[in-house]
Amino acid sequence: MNFLDILWLFFMASALAPILQKKMLEAARLKLMRKMEKQRGSRVIAMIHRQETMSLFGFPLVKYIDIQDSEEIIRAIRMTDDNIPIDLILHTPGGLVLAAEQIAYALKAHKAKVTVFVPHYAMSGGTLIALAADEIVMDSNAVLGPVDPQLGQYPAASILKVLETKDINKIDDQTLIMADISRKAIKQVKRCVKTILSGKMPEDKAEELADLLSRGEWTHDYPITYQEAKELGLPVSTEMPLEVYQLMNLYPQPVQRRPSVQYIPMPYKEGNHKQ
Repeated sequence: MNFLDILWLFFMASALAPILQKKMLEAARLKLMRKMEKQRGSRVIAMIHRQETMSLFGFPLVKYIDIQDSEEIIRAIRMTDDNIPIDLILHTPGGLVLAAEQIAYALKAHKAKVTVFVPHYAMSGGTLIALAADEIVMDSNAVLGPVDPQLGQYPAASILKVLETKDINKIDDQTLIMADISRKAIKQVKRCVKTILSGKMPEDKAEELADLLSRGEWTHDYPITYQEAKELGLPVSTEMPLEVYQLMNLYPQPVQRRPSVQYIPMPYKEGNHKQ
């Protein structure tokens, strides 16, 4: 075996290693999900949006809720008997409103208990999905977020604010059109949230909460903590199964040249930690 053969084998091994690693990760995820299903007697579905890196060029790709996600989750729900609970592990910055609404409606329609686990955050469309659950299990440091619609880079509520603060004769046609769309978008999202919450709380409370979450009361990235979610009347708890954290570890972020966060990866407990 000459040098060129060794070099060729090296390149082949380098090309196959990421594929094998991906297959091993997928197998480990499915094994852990199956373990959780047996423990809880449920169907476990995971929608975890991590930043991914293209293997060839190394470009970071941030994932969001899209139509493919809604198709897959609805398919999984359809394959689940009405009397079997559904556990959805949710980690997402949000995404397409249509896809999030489809998922939320499908979860609400499921007859058995639906539990959504939020180990870190479920913002925007992720919160819309979480609202459809019978129980939202949050890590004590996890957050939800407002569901107010966004038009491009601008919040719909902020576009409408222009009409209140500026003479209509001095507003260009494009802004007026965007304001009209914004009004419709807020109304539609509010109606969706109220429909999802209907039956889970009194109608007047559902109306109030739907208005609060959709009208642009806060910035779109405002963090709704466990305590605030509880005060809002949402069915939240902090009884997070260990398997959820273990599953999150099987969705690693792309390796960077210099990690921005470092620590010794082992638990420190009082009594066995020495300085």
